[in-house]
Amino acid sequence: MPTSFTVVPVKNGAKKDSEEEDVDDNNVLKEEDEEAAGDGVPKENSPFINNTDNDKGNNYDGTNMALFEDEIEINPMVSSLLNKLANYTNLTQGAQEHEEADNDEGPKKKEVKSPQMGTFMGVYLPCLQNILGVILFLRLTWIVGTAGILESLAIVLLCCSCTMLTAISMSAIATNGVVPAGGSYYMISRSLGPEFGGAVGLCFYLGTTFAGSMYILGTIEILLTYIVPKAAIFVAEKKEDEVNALLNNMRVYGTCCLALMSVVVFVGVKYVNKLALVFLACVILSILSIYAGVIKTIFEPPDFPVCMLGNRTLQNNNFDTCLKTKIIDNLTVTTKLWRLFCDGPELNATCNEYFVLNNVTEMQGIPGLTSKVISENMWSVYGPLGKLVDDKKLESVGVGASAQDKYLPYVVNDITTFFTLLVGIYFPSVTGIMAGSNRSGDLRDAQKSIPIGTILAIATTSFIYVTCVILFGASIEGVLLRDKFGDSVKGNLVIGTLSWPSPWVIVIGSFFSCCGAGLQSLTGAPRLLQAIARDGIVPFLQVFGHGKANGEPTWALLLTAGICEIGILIASLDAVAPILSMFFLMCYLFVNLACALQTLLRTPNWRPRFKFYHWALSFLGMSLCLALMFICSWYYAIVAMAIATCIYKYIEYRGAEKEWGDGIRGLSLNAARYALIRLEEAPPHTKNWRPQLLVLLNVDSDQGVKHPRLLSLTTQLKAGKGLTIVGNVLEGTYLTKDTEARKAEQNIKSAMSEERTKGFCHVVVSSNLRDGVSHLIQSAGLGGMKHNTILMAWPGTWRQANDPQSWKNFIETVRESTAAHHALLVAKNVDSFPTNLERLGEGTIDVWWVVHDGGMLMLLPFLLRQHKVWRKCKMRIFTVAQMDDNSIQMKKDLQMFLYHLRLNAEVEVVEMHDNDISAFTYEKTLVMEQRSQMLKQMQLSRTEREREIQSITDESRNSIRRKNQGAPSTTRSRSTSAAEDTQEDEAQLIHDRNTASHAAINDKAEVGPDRVHMTWTKDKLFLERNRNRECNANVAVRDLFNMKPEWESLNQSNVRRMHTAVKLNEIVVNKSQGAQLVLLNMPGPPRNRGGDENYMEFLEVLLEGLNRVLLVRGGGREVITIYS
Repeated sequence: MPTSFTVVPVKNGAKKDSEEEDVDDNNVLKEEDEEAAGDGVPKENSPFINNTDNDKGNNYDGTNMALFEDEIEINPMVSSLLNKLANYTNLTQGAQEHEEADNDEGPKKKEVKSPQMGTFMGVYLPCLQNILGVILFLRLTWIVGTAGILESLAIVLLCCSCTMLTAISMSAIATNGVVPAGGSYYMISRSLGPEFGGAVGLCFYLGTTFAGSMYILGTIEILLTYIVPKAAIFVAEKKEDEVNALLNNMRVYGTCCLALMSVVVFVGVKYVNKLALVFLACVILSILSIYAGVIKTIFEPPDFPVCMLGNRTLQNNNFDTCLKTKIIDNLTVTTKLWRLFCDGPELNATCNEYFVLNNVTEMQGIPGLTSKVISENMWSVYGPLGKLVDDKKLESVGVGASAQDKYLPYVVNDITTFFTLLVGIYFPSVTGIMAGSNRSGDLRDAQKSIPIGTILAIATTSFIYVTCVILFGASIEGVLLRDKFGDSVKGNLVIGTLSWPSPWVIVIGSFFSCCGAGLQSLTGAPRLLQAIARDGIVPFLQVFGHGKANGEPTWALLLTAGICEIGILIASLDAVAPILSMFFLMCYLFVNLACALQTLLRTPNWRPRFKFYHWALSFLGMSLCLALMFICSWYYAIVAMAIATCIYKYIEYRGAEKEWGDGIRGLSLNAARYALIRLEEAPPHTKNWRPQLLVLLNVDSDQGVKHPRLLSLTTQLKAGKGLTIVGNVLEGTYLTKDTEARKAEQNIKSAMSEERTKGFCHVVVSSNLRDGVSHLIQSAGLGGMKHNTILMAWPGTWRQANDPQSWKNFIETVRESTAAHHALLVAKNVDSFPTNLERLGEGTIDVWWVVHDGGMLMLLPFLLRQHKVWRKCKMRIFTVAQMDDNSIQMKKDLQMFLYHLRLNAEVEVVEMHDNDISAFTYEKTLVMEQRSQMLKQMQLSRTEREREIQSITDESRNSIRRKNQGAPSTTRSRSTSAAEDTQEDEAQLIHDRNTASHAAINDKAEVGPDRVHMTWTKDKLFLERNRNRECNANVAVRDLFNMKPEWESLNQSNVRRMHTAVKLNEIVVNKSQGAQLVLLNMPGPPRNRGGDENYMEFLEVLLEGLNRVLLVRGGGREVITIYS
């Protein structure tokens, strides 16, 4: 397959090793080959398409352009580009006949001949052959007689206007650049995208296939009705069985004809192409014979008498003379007509009452152009099934029509007729306008030939149809026009009675015309299906992209024959015609839509050479197609649209990865731009607020996703709604990390696809992680579509990390989210969160509502429970009551609040008493502070470290010595200390509504309590000391624990915070240890950055013993409301 020349970006600078360059070039060519093979056509983004293997390298000699020699491998010289454009050919590659197949299996191929077909032979005549056909010869006279001249002209003009407007739109698309062979499907798919292209392409394929059924049915109808009626296998003995017998004959002969045509197509398409001119000559000769016959009626009308009984038309297949009786040898004898209405040949036999009361008359079926019959055929004569075909201007005596009359030899309606039915039956006679574009690969200048040839062909056929309607109505009696099968003229084809020199000209011409059209349909439909399959947009059709060694679509031909057989089993030309009308109209609708869309979007690449188009004309054509669909048959229209919608959604669901620069993508970009401009940058109303997530995802050294369950949580929280941006930061510079960044982005997108996370991926390369995360928080999103919530994982290894930046970056992210007024969600033990495939059974989602954060804690469980993973979990809300709170009233108020919020949850108020600070709390605080000191020592030299540790030890001993000396005079109780120091106990740990309250921490040294009430036993305290001593390797720090702890040197603010963390953790673990998920208010970090490591310790103590925890920190605004 030919490869496309493309510009490839240089990765990691220019490679100087020639071997590496060769490897890279081979990879590029391999990728291009794969894409070309997948599309079924060469890449469109290349300036030229049919490159050869010799074009891989661009040899460069000379010194005139030495400045550009380093880029010659990726940027061709202009002379090389123009040379390839001059040698361009858009012939299809690969499809050959058996006799023409190349026996050489090497890379050499036959030289492709340059296309030489012009407008007349390449576009005009093929369009004429496809447009003129079975409906003109078999149904147009019946349509004129039933609908009348005026309504028939309306039908013709309506359908021809539709195809003319579509041809204008198609001409604009076809002349907007080079159209490789592929015709209408190529134009639609590349203009509207793979989803629309696949849906409309398959509809066009079905339309072409059912057109083959219609042409085969027409062929068999001509054969059995007008050429050899005696060849019928099923013969009706009664008139009421004639319809079923005809249908069965159509099914049997149609199946045989389909099998024969399929064999012809399978053996070789070249035989069909060679016979195409013969079939076209038959069509043209037939039409010329019609005009010649009309002119002849002016001077000498043909003799085709129609026998009338009263005003009713009789079938004269079974009688010779239009008489009841005749005189032979002075004796009155009855005729064959008498025997059809009477129970015997005798004159006194019992006869039909209407037959007795009315006379038999004979009238000329074709009175001629000068007979003024046009005035009688001007108006419509619709009727139900079984209605007798009569002439109102003739006298009729006696009873009206009875139900049994249709079984007598009268001409009757075989179907119920009405205007919209006739539109559906007639429309296939104007299809075939795509024949020129389908041959674009054979044209010398497709951009010039397609518009001119197609529009001229439509104008010509429209003129033929309009004149035929008028001439038929002006030359033929109305009763003969309404006789669909010519039963009143001894079974002759009605249009054949008008032709000159013989009716057989029309019969034979129409027979070969239908045969040729059927073969053309069976040839084109499999290739269209093969093109769709090779594009790879419909996975289950890929098997039909394969064929014989010469490229013939064998499997596609088998499927086409199977679908065509369905139409043949319907067996009625009038029932099949509206079906294919639907599919063709849908195809034309989307051609107009593609042109209108490209024109309105004004995309830079939209520069058609055909200038006589306008978006209003395309929109009018699209509206006309849609109207005709519902006019023809509203239920068929709904079915066709449902089929197209299902195909569209299937392609969309399977993820069409084709990028064809289509108009739908341009429309999406324009719609997105319009929406973003209209979207106010101000925060949305509380009723519309939903978490727009920025997910901070980490990758490992191989750019693999570390915590994919974070994406699962995102999917469960979002359910595909709102904005999701998955961000990642790589440390380094973009020039050196661009490959890693692309790999990380690809891996993240793959993980998002696996976890069904709908959103965007944004990988940032920054000199350090801290700045990269800050850039993401500030710049992610666009306009009003920006994130309002940050989701990240808890740094579980922050204690073991040698680099303190791991937890410092986390704390800085918390601070920046607060400064940006973003909500923050931190998932602890995120790898234990459920996947999207899990279904949690009975369990609870526990919300610990300590302080009000705008309602995030209420909203998140509701959103989670919308997903099937959490749907069966119940929601429980816990709130903490202090000593001064009325817990009973709090519970009632909270229940009422949840009732107004329309949330179903179990409410529980937990009382948190003002207990004494335990020795365990002091020990925890001491360990925390000593650890902080140790972290600082890691940054000092060995001598400085020893000096610092000794100063800590001395300070602690002096503090204890002073405490022992002043013990007798100490009389302050613990209650006095509590009154001063516990006012900010729990609330200070978490945070209040105003985030600035975090700065209210008093960091000065505070006077410790004179007496501490011990809540531990001596043995328990001793065991705790020994445990802590074993965990510490530093001898100097170990001395601190060997002393009797009075903890006077501890920061009392830290003690209070640790006390709150310990007590709150005890309560949460007691109530929610078995919960599926715990949501908890997240405390804010201290403003003084010197206590950051203490902040991490507080959170660890707070979350200890809990499995799945989601720390929630509000963004400073209300996100849930009780109002409607």
